[in-house]
Amino acid sequence: MMNNIYVYILAMSLATYLIRVLPLTLIRKEINNKFIKSFLYYVPYVTLAVMTFPAILTSTQTMWSGLIALIGAVILAWKGGNLFQVAVTSCVLVFVVELIIH
Repeated sequence: MMNNIYVYILAMSLATYLIRVLPLTLIRKEINNKFIKSFLYYVPYVTLAVMTFPAILTSTQTMWSGLIALIGAVILAWKGGNLFQVAVTSCVLVFVVELIIH
């Protein structure tokens, strides 16, 4: 049982290492393709969104309070609200919806 843990750690380490090292060793020239450049530009944002979105919906007592807070945060951010305003609004929306539902 304990030996499997070391195999898993080794496999994860190799996968992480290869993902980071292979592009550096295989791609020597500057990337000129607009599609690849735009793809690489948005990868961090998409990764963050994919990791954050499920947590927004499941971190509250009900999915509805998380969803309403998400919608409120998106609307406020779209209208130019700063990070503090968006965070406080989301927290208040979750609190109010949780009070109404329970």
